[in-house]
Amino acid sequence: MFINTLFSILTMSQSDFILDLLHKSVDHGDKLGVDFIEARYDDLQLTTVNLTNDIVKQSSAFQRKGIGVMAYSNGTPGYSYTPELDVDGVKGATERAIKLAKSTDERNVMKLNFDSITPVKDKIIADVKIHPKDVEFSDKLELLRRGVSSIKEVIDATSTTGLYGEMFGEKYLVNSEGTEIYWVPLMVDIRMVSVFISEGKQSQSSTGTGASKGLEFFEEKETTPEQTGTNAGTYCKEQIDAVAAPAGKQTTLVSPLMGGVVVHESFGHLSEADFVVTGQSPIADRVGEELGSEHVTIIDEGVSSYGGLYLPYDDQGVKTGKTVLLEKGILKGYLHNRGTAQKMNSELTGNSRAINFMYNPIVRMKNTYFEKGDLSFEEAVQQVDNGVYAVDMSGGQVGLDGNFMFNCNRGYLIENGEVTKPIKNTALSGNILDLLKHVQGATKDIKIRTGYFGGCGKGGQGGLAVGFGGPNVIMDQVLVGGAQ
Repeated sequence: MFINTLFSILTMSQSDFILDLLHKSVDHGDKLGVDFIEARYDDLQLTTVNLTNDIVKQSSAFQRKGIGVMAYSNGTPGYSYTPELDVDGVKGATERAIKLAKSTDERNVMKLNFDSITPVKDKIIADVKIHPKDVEFSDKLELLRRGVSSIKEVIDATSTTGLYGEMFGEKYLVNSEGTEIYWVPLMVDIRMVSVFISEGKQSQSSTGTGASKGLEFFEEKETTPEQTGTNAGTYCKEQIDAVAAPAGKQTTLVSPLMGGVVVHESFGHLSEADFVVTGQSPIADRVGEELGSEHVTIIDEGVSSYGGLYLPYDDQGVKTGKTVLLEKGILKGYLHNRGTAQKMNSELTGNSRAINFMYNPIVRMKNTYFEKGDLSFEEAVQQVDNGVYAVDMSGGQVGLDGNFMFNCNRGYLIENGEVTKPIKNTALSGNILDLLKHVQGATKDIKIRTGYFGGCGKGGQGGLAVGFGGPNVIMDQVLVGGAQ
């Protein structure tokens, strides 16, 4: 079998070889008698570099490559995968997926059938100026050294850390409707961490960003390593003499980053239709209801003009469009895979995603954000008058009931319509369904980001890349916990 597979690779292109294997999976599934079958191939290469105190503390590079097969029998899915890229491997994975679907059918109380859709044949190759695969390791390390040097120009840091991450590869999908899709995911990311300890004073800051772009992203003015390092040093220095935030309910101006995390964690997950159809979400069966103020519009999309994650198709081969979840406070719909969309008589939204071929696709977000308003930043600050400007966060807790608590590790007082003193780490908490009713406005500028580090976790699938952000948003009645 190895000789035959090797001969096949040598006599056809890699692309043709992978497509042939995926078609063999689908054809084999059709012969074994299932309602629908889809096979997808992921080849993802990931690299991480950690430069701590000018020493390369960690450097790793690995590849996740294989084929995943999803079979559907009477509305019941079965999933299996294989890293073996040969006929025996894909047939084995196909048979296991079908066996799982059929064996669990009688016990499945939530059948998610779906009708056929028009097949898609598409090939998307991103326009990348400086692809990370063409750049030497030493040049990537130099990006970190440049950022760390900029930290030291601002503050005599006790410790510095530079993190670099990249992910790129190929994705193919074939299904029994005749769909064939190929596209190339890509992401780069740099983070800078500065720590200062002296004479009983301690402060720390972390900043950085990533994009679905090549390394040309780090040549842009706001995202050069030097700018990221300078920001980390500056924010760390500010924290040395930061003041405690006023405790209690405050009018809060939430930055694009902070607001993006809030809307993702606290509302986006509530709108995922697998939670909705099972009745776990507090916004189930509430389409058409007023859940927020007239200033609240929430969007989820796969390809955004504002940046963020580039995701043209989901892992069911559905083209990702722009989904309006909330429009001027009114709930318009949910995020779907093909099964939940049909069950709820809704349009497809392209939200079936998996972190790699070893996992079955489930309903996940793409780029989720508050839509822009009509205020300038200065007008928003003046409208807050006295309150808090929450800029960045580090961890938190969110429940399916909409309750949340986030740690704000960078923020400022707003006094008499001006941003003034930096505040110490503080906690922001509330319930998103209450908070949405107290949104008082948003700025007209939007920033959406994504990144290699972190990501969204759900259903045992952690670290899925998503995009989040938006404008600066004014929220009243945010519970501020004071110094931590």
